[in-house]
Amino acid sequence: MKLEVSTLVMAWLGLLGCTWAEFFTFLTGPSLHAGHMTSLIHVEKQLVQALKEYILLNEAKLSMIKSWVEKRDALNLVIPEDEEGLSMAVSMYKMLRHLNKDWSVVKSFVLQNPSTEFSARLTSWRKHFPTEEDEIGAARALLRLQHIYKLDLKALSKGALPGTRYRTTLSVGDCFKLGQTAHSIRDFHHSVLWMQQTLKQLNAGEHSTISKVQVLNYLSSASFQLRDLHRAVDFTHQLLSLDSSHEQARLNLPCYVRLLEEERTGKLGNRASETNSETVISAHEDSLNHLPTWEVFEGLCRGEGVKLTPQKRKMLFCRYHHGNRTPQLLIAPFKEEDEWDSPHIVRYYNVISDEEIERIKEIAKPKMERSNIFDVTTSSTHASISRISKSAFLIEEEDPVIGQVNRRIKFITGLSDKTAELLQVASYGIGGLYGPNLDYFLGLEQSFETDESGNRVATFLNYMSDVEAGGATVFPELGVIISPKKGTALFWYNLLRSGKGNHLTRHGSCPVLVGCKWVSNKWFHERGQEFLRPCGPTEVD
Repeated sequence: MKLEVSTLVMAWLGLLGCTWAEFFTFLTGPSLHAGHMTSLIHVEKQLVQALKEYILLNEAKLSMIKSWVEKRDALNLVIPEDEEGLSMAVSMYKMLRHLNKDWSVVKSFVLQNPSTEFSARLTSWRKHFPTEEDEIGAARALLRLQHIYKLDLKALSKGALPGTRYRTTLSVGDCFKLGQTAHSIRDFHHSVLWMQQTLKQLNAGEHSTISKVQVLNYLSSASFQLRDLHRAVDFTHQLLSLDSSHEQARLNLPCYVRLLEEERTGKLGNRASETNSETVISAHEDSLNHLPTWEVFEGLCRGEGVKLTPQKRKMLFCRYHHGNRTPQLLIAPFKEEDEWDSPHIVRYYNVISDEEIERIKEIAKPKMERSNIFDVTTSSTHASISRISKSAFLIEEEDPVIGQVNRRIKFITGLSDKTAELLQVASYGIGGLYGPNLDYFLGLEQSFETDESGNRVATFLNYMSDVEAGGATVFPELGVIISPKKGTALFWYNLLRSGKGNHLTRHGSCPVLVGCKWVSNKWFHERGQEFLRPCGPTEVD
């Protein structure tokens, strides 16, 4: 079940079938529906044509704009005729930077000597273009994927990703922005890598408004934060050789040299190692990333540490499932497959049809908002970098298909849905993930008598899309990785028979590499299950 390297790098992310907001689900920008990325490209083509017409009318006065259009036509920005070519995050990121930055420059040119018709059209269309926040979000998503899947930077910068038809190379400005973004989130390791790539491309003669001084300033700072004092000193010397008046570098150099000397003589001692430890921990986006569970989670996402061995697989079986001899399932049972034995995790096949999936997505899209996590200490929800997705809860009154799916889940599980939560729909786009989490509430394991509905006893998870690469559901405590399959569903109990939470059910959703991930889930609570899943004297699942 280990992900092949070629599968990882072919990767990057699918536009097909995703909305703009689904890709950058941690942002609060406009929610565009399926196919809007293609529409944006067509709009941009129309803008280029309108700009050419504007130039013809004002050619004598608008030489700067004409020059810009010529550069745009020559820009190394592949815009495929079909949507398949948009399934690479590199193309997506490059397009974002282009649409956000370059057209802002054109607008400033036009407003200096305005043409009423073109200015109005440009102002109107620009409202639908990505913002600075979207661009930063795309950069952070790329960095997250690079970190978790250990993607090769050189291949990424050249667009040389095996299995892809299109290649979109990253410019000096693209690489610099990625390094700058990594530095801003204290991911100094990747900041150094991307700034070095920027420097390589500048040394190779690539033209850019980014100067070597700017790049070396970031390299010096990031190296210092990583406590690589030799390189910090070297980069600072290089910077000063290009700009001897650089004030910050002149101030930093004596400090770096002194610390380097202390390091050589052993005077830094424990202070250096403590600082270095703090820096490494803070290098990730989320403070939880240094915990063992996160490390196992990321390893499983890469296909490392999977414990579903051939010997273990022999202990797992397939069967037809009739529920608690529910009449509907006696006539048409579901195929049930063991994914793990203890705790028992099963997969059901053909649970939800393509037509139902499309209708549920259609209902959910206008309602979807940034997903939150529950904070047990404050009994409130809030956004977190450990959960990057959009979600919505759907009530049965909105459409008959929702009640239809809910009833089917009830028949399959054999549980009462009187205290169950509403059907939740979630989508994961570029870099979207859900870190290791427990579905049951930690403060409620023994509070059944005082809580109205009890804790979350079970989870039913529908896969509403296939995912070409990434997006797996993993259980770090078990070493289990389960790939999404459209139309199938996972089911497991979160609580032991005693009512105590089962920590082995901790699970997470790996970042999507290629494609879009859509899921829906239903959480069942304890109240109402007293005779359907009786308590037991022993703590078994």
